[in-house]
Amino acid sequence: MKKWLWILGLVLGATIIGVLVKNNEDSEATYTSLNPQAAFFYPLDTLPKIYLYRDAAKGLEEEFHRIYTVEDAAGPHLIVEVYEGDGRLREAINYNIDSLSVQDQMVVNRNQNKEKALLYKNQLFPFDLKKETWFASKFSGLTDSTLILYEVFRKYKLTKSAQLMGKKTKCLYFTDKIRATTLNPYTRKEAEQIGLRTSIFAESVGLIEWYNADQSVHYRLEKILSQEEWVKIITR
Repeated sequence: MKKWLWILGLVLGATIIGVLVKNNEDSEATYTSLNPQAAFFYPLDTLPKIYLYRDAAKGLEEEFHRIYTVEDAAGPHLIVEVYEGDGRLREAINYNIDSLSVQDQMVVNRNQNKEKALLYKNQLFPFDLKKETWFASKFSGLTDSTLILYEVFRKYKLTKSAQLMGKKTKCLYFTDKIRATTLNPYTRKEAEQIGLRTSIFAESVGLIEWYNADQSVHYRLEKILSQEEWVKIITR
């Protein structure tokens, strides 16, 4: 029952957003980032777009990223919401438009509640390709007494063309070192896991592909959907 109530809310939300967008098409805001790599980031568009990624290693595994730009008291920013294949929200990252640094992060915790992560480092998308970025956040772990410190160290690797939905597109390739440390504040025990990932950002699109060292996890952008198309997929 809860799942269907959530889906109903999503459908209603999509309808309301559609009406608002239609009523404000002529006054659509135009945003510009100061980040030199902004051309390889997501489009700064207030109309939501949903990126459908498929895991090439497993075939049936899907992941959806809902991407849109909003403006509020904190100024204009871009939001990337990450959903599981069944439509469950997993996290959301909020980027400042001027620098494309992370403004805040929300994760869905073990109790399925939205939780604001504590940010220590906010650089995830590079401003200077000669420098390694460092992103670090802390949030609730999988058990009651644990926390997770999640870090991404990203280095520019190269620029080259890649296939994107049947077309060659100029892309930035990055090597990501990911470190996840499980912390128990009561016992003071720590357990660290480290992995390497390649992330690929395409011109005028943003993130199109990522895979780990042995490519046992390998997600590729398969389609870009409208919100209406996405709602039909997750409610089928």
